[in-house]
Amino acid sequence: MDAGLRAFRDLLRSPDAALDLGRAALAVAAIEHPDLEPAESLARLDGFARASGAARAGSDRARLDRLRAHLFETLGFRGNAGDYYDPRNSCLNDVLDRRTGIPITLSVLTMEVGRRAGLTIDGVGLPGHFVVAARLAAETILLDPFGGGGALARREAEALVARAVGRPVTLKDEHFAPATKAQIVVRMLRNLHGVYRRNGEWDKALAAVDRLLAAEGEAPAHLRDRGTALVHLGRVHHGAAEWERYLVRYPKARDAAQVRDELRRVRQSLAERN
Repeated sequence: MDAGLRAFRDLLRSPDAALDLGRAALAVAAIEHPDLEPAESLARLDGFARASGAARAGSDRARLDRLRAHLFETLGFRGNAGDYYDPRNSCLNDVLDRRTGIPITLSVLTMEVGRRAGLTIDGVGLPGHFVVAARLAAETILLDPFGGGGALARREAEALVARAVGRPVTLKDEHFAPATKAQIVVRMLRNLHGVYRRNGEWDKALAAVDRLLAAEGEAPAHLRDRGTALVHLGRVHHGAAEWERYLVRYPKARDAAQVRDELRRVRQSLAERN
């Protein structure tokens, strides 16, 4: 593991309360923007918090309303439904520049600006959709940053999730549990990895998988996906070795037969070259 991946791993292993989510999200964005310096984006988050007036005196609800109005009305942050799979939607710096993104990056924006204004806003990873929960003195309010920061009742959240997953859903209390910051970063990486696979950008897909391995260890899917990326990049020997490790460790995986077939074809191709 190189120094950059070790630093990323160590960042995510910080206690949750100490983990700088904005900085971690920008570390994810560095896959798309290798020369990204986080200081400018972090300063912009500071500026949004100051300009929102959410830190001024008033009830928690009034402060939250000021935050929402500033982000989603004054600044015009919105969900990018028209080009959802653009990798820039997963990069916090691009979200700040373009004022559009996907649910999880807009949620990180809301959380980080809220934190700077003294509000407690948690991420909530609903199935197929990411939202936030603002913990106020007298209540907890669920908000949908992708939908313009509007408040969500449970029934509305169920309808939102049903549209995302394509079937009726009954949400339980555990679905609304706050996600840890490390879990949020992992979900961002999985989203970005999926985009790169979809676009055939295998060098960046590999970089995303390497960060997932640094964050979560040798989870089965990451070993398999690392092999896939390496094979597509022409590093066939290394890719085959990753697939072999996957099959040795997880011989009863649901896709084991498919991976064995792919590995057999790769080995045959290698044999024909010799």
